[in-house]
Amino acid sequence: MKTNLSSQISLRHVSQSLYRPDDVFEQSRVARMEQVHTVIYESARVGAMSVAGHIAEQIRERQKHFQPYVISLAPGRSTRDICAELVRKHKEEGLSFKNVVFFDLYEYYPLTGSTLGNHAQLRNQLLDKVDILPENIHTIPGDMPKEQIITFCHEYERSIAAAGGIDFLLLGIGRSGNIGFNEPGTMFNSTTRLVLLDNNSKEDAKIMFGSLEQVPVSAITMGIDTIMQAKELMLVAWGEHKSAIIREAIEKRYDPSCPASALQLHKNAQVFLDLGAAASLTRISTPWMVTSCEWDDALIRRAVVWLCKQTNKPILKLTNKDYNDFGLSDLITRFESAYNCNIKVFNDLQHTITGWPGGKPNADDSNRPERAKPYPKDVLIFSPHPDDDVISMGGTFARLVKQGHNVHVAYETSGCIAVCDDEVVRFMDFIRGYEKMHMPESMVIEQKYNEYMHFFRNEKVGDQDTREILDLKALIRRGEATAACRHIGLPTDHIHFLNLPFYETGTIKKGPLTDKDCTIVRTLLEQIKPHEMFVAGDLADPHGTHRVCLDAILAALDELKNTSAWEEWLKDCRIWMYRGAWMEWEVDLIEMAVPMSPEELRFKRNTILKHQSQMESAPFMGNDERLFWQRAEDRNHATAELYAQLGLANYEAIEAFVQYKLSR
Repeated sequence: MKTNLSSQISLRHVSQSLYRPDDVFEQSRVARMEQVHTVIYESARVGAMSVAGHIAEQIRERQKHFQPYVISLAPGRSTRDICAELVRKHKEEGLSFKNVVFFDLYEYYPLTGSTLGNHAQLRNQLLDKVDILPENIHTIPGDMPKEQIITFCHEYERSIAAAGGIDFLLLGIGRSGNIGFNEPGTMFNSTTRLVLLDNNSKEDAKIMFGSLEQVPVSAITMGIDTIMQAKELMLVAWGEHKSAIIREAIEKRYDPSCPASALQLHKNAQVFLDLGAAASLTRISTPWMVTSCEWDDALIRRAVVWLCKQTNKPILKLTNKDYNDFGLSDLITRFESAYNCNIKVFNDLQHTITGWPGGKPNADDSNRPERAKPYPKDVLIFSPHPDDDVISMGGTFARLVKQGHNVHVAYETSGCIAVCDDEVVRFMDFIRGYEKMHMPESMVIEQKYNEYMHFFRNEKVGDQDTREILDLKALIRRGEATAACRHIGLPTDHIHFLNLPFYETGTIKKGPLTDKDCTIVRTLLEQIKPHEMFVAGDLADPHGTHRVCLDAILAALDELKNTSAWEEWLKDCRIWMYRGAWMEWEVDLIEMAVPMSPEELRFKRNTILKHQSQMESAPFMGNDERLFWQRAEDRNHATAELYAQLGLANYEAIEAFVQYKLSR
């Protein structure tokens, strides 16, 4: 079973010459906008293997000379695969960590005895799984008395100096450009100290601690000067959601408003990225500005859309002069005139628009994104959580049902951990009232109510809900999803709750994807044999569930490719990826655009509002303060507005999709 197929999805064809240039001359040309040496990999996993290999090589080199190797890093999604590979090298290749000296980069403060912080995570990911000597581990206690903090920070700096300084420091980057907990505006000469966390850092830590209220108000962190004293700095970032801040950090000049830009001033700093995190760098996003391009239809469309934004013109008003003035004369040569290029791109975008997402019956479909036949289609919508379907494609969902297709929706996880305790109390109050109204002699619900209330009143930070309470929270979300589907007009027997086992841990930390998950998805696919599928391609969700759910689907499809299902139905199945809850597709990627009228957008909003537990009280809203229905509407409006600015039809809103092409 292949469990990481989503990492192989390449939304854009990026020429290898842009991220793996053939020679030093070409490297200096394509990377000339970057102020820090940057290495780009095809995937995060490949990048993580390379970083771990570098660390292992340095450890072994020091061992040859009987020297210590002093390192610092923080746990998290950016370094998780790196730590896992180091552990593998220790267990399978005999890599010893006995000469490694480790210093915490930061720690949350204050931590109670039951609260697990940064160092506890790092022990779980790396330190407790290798043979590093306990006396070589230097921690920042998150529970020290306040009056000891200043003294401790001075002593910590002296300990680093006594160890000979930090040889290698591995950094991630926060969405504000912070490294460690050095927030925007941090002074360059700052050392280890106590800092108050800003709202962005608290939001980022919410996933680790369970809720915003449980996140400590401050942290003790190495300062910028402490970090810059390290002999080697490496910053790693994976995923498209990091791309904007990465560009600011390494393409703009050093600015305290982006602390990570301090790496530009270090004599031995590198940045390691996957293609997603590199997406906003000039050489990847607008390569025509730094080198000659290998033009294909997608890159041509992106260049023309970019040119429209630079000139504030619709496509059909672009001139030869516009192309020449903005470095796109190659396209004039290729098409002989701006007019020819404009018409091609305009038609390409025009052909993405369809009011028939399942295909229009008895119509010429040569220029439509979806086939006319068969009609009606068997359609399967996969939704990671019980509301992603309506948030991201509620208008399309409703239109598929209205246009007579045989639609099924599959909710891959229960979403139970995203239900607050107050919601349980609210539902229990209703059930108590119902029991008293119709069964006044019964005390079953009353007893359960008292049991739950006692649990909630005595619940401590870090406590896990009982299985019964988790099941009740799952039931709440199931009821909301059913109500939303009923509002759309979907029969209840077409709603499938998969409850994939990887999710059902009862905690934020999920289990690994296994054959059990894949089998559940595969069984449903074999049952429905869809002509058309919709899956979540929104991989920037803050807890990573969307990616794991997509991996479960791709793993099931990968297995089915080698069975009779391929010839029977799979090779003719169209697979569309949607986004919406966390980000939206860029217009040059869109292959199907489904417009919505004001009435349809209002209908979509009302469908989303059926998920009452996920309104303002939902614990995993991410970094976007808008409610889910607000961010969905804003993104749908923005897509429609961009189409209008490019000179296409002016719709109220548009939901966008990108095709995932399955090959044997």
